[in-house]
Amino acid sequence: MSKPKFARSIEEFIALDKTVSVSGLDYMKSIMEGTCPAAPISETLNYKLIEVEKGKVVFRGSPGFNSLNPIGTVHGGWYGTVLDSSMACAVSTKVPKGFTSTTLEFEVNITHPIPMAMEVNIIGRSTHAGRSTGVAWAKIIGTENGMLYATGSTTCIVIKVL
Repeated sequence: MSKPKFARSIEEFIALDKTVSVSGLDYMKSIMEGTCPAAPISETLNYKLIEVEKGKVVFRGSPGFNSLNPIGTVHGGWYGTVLDSSMACAVSTKVPKGFTSTTLEFEVNITHPIPMAMEVNIIGRSTHAGRSTGVAWAKIIGTENGMLYATGSTTCIVIKVL
C-alpha cells in the first residue's frame, strides 16, 4: 500500500469527468494506491484507506488532539466523519463507470469512547447500490482490542454523470 496522496488545492483534485471514466471500485483503488488524491478531510482527521474490494472499504486512523471536544473526549464529529467516509466509499465501490454517489443521510451510534491516539479500523460495507440509491453500514473497531466503538448506516444517492 502506498502513502496517501493529498490534494493541496482544488486544482489538484481529479475532475468529475475523470473520476467517472472508471468504475467506482477502480477509482477507490487508485486512491488507496496513491495515484489519485485522497480527500483532504482524511489528512485533517488522521485516517487513510487501507483496503478496497467490491462492496467493502477499510480505513485506519486515530483521533488526535485536534479531534477533542470541550470536555476532552473525542468529538462525535470524528466518529461521524470516518463512518460517513467508509459507508459512502463502500457504496462507491459498487457504482459503475459513468456514475457517482454521495451521502443522502446517515446515522451514527457511539457505543464506547475512543481514547485519543488509539488506532481503529473503520469498516464500511455496502449492501445495495442500484440505479438511484445505495445503502451501507459501518463499524469502528479497535485494532488491538477488537472492541466495537461505534456503528453507522447510510443511504446514498447514485447519480448518472455520463
